[in-house]
Amino acid sequence: MATIFTRIAKGEIPSYKVAENEDYYAFLDINPLAQGHTLVIPKNVEDDYIFNLDPAVYEGLWAFARKVAIALKAAVPCKRVGVAVLGMEVPHTHIHLVPLQKESDLDFRKENLSFTEEENKAIAQKIFNEYAKL
Repeated sequence: MATIFTRIAKGEIPSYKVAENEDYYAFLDINPLAQGHTLVIPKNVEDDYIFNLDPAVYEGLWAFARKVAIALKAAVPCKRVGVAVLGMEVPHTHIHLVPLQKESDLDFRKENLSFTEEENKAIAQKIFNEYAKL
C-alpha cells in the first residue's frame, strides 16, 4: 500500500505544492513549526530511512531540497532555513525545511501552528513562484 506521501505526490490527496519535478515533490507541512514549513520527498521511492536511498536518489533529493530552500528563503522572510530529517512519523523519507528566526524555532516539541487555507495557498504560491525563477 502506498504511503500518504506517495498519495500526495500522485495528487490522490490534496496538498499545498511548492515545487515538483519528475522525481521529487515539495509541499507545505500540515502541522507546521513556522509559516512555509515544507516537506521534500522522493516521488518514486518509499523507503522510510534516508540513508537507505540509492546514492543517485539521495543526492538528487538534496539537490532538489537545496533549490526549494533557496525559494523558501526568498518567499518567507527568515534568517535561515533549517533542515531536519526525522522520518519517525511517516514511513517515507522526507526532509523538513523550516524558516527560522532563531535556533529554537526548529523544536518539534513545540505546539504546531495553524494557518487558513487562504494563507497556505498564498505562501505555497509565493514559494512556487520563487522556485520557478531558479
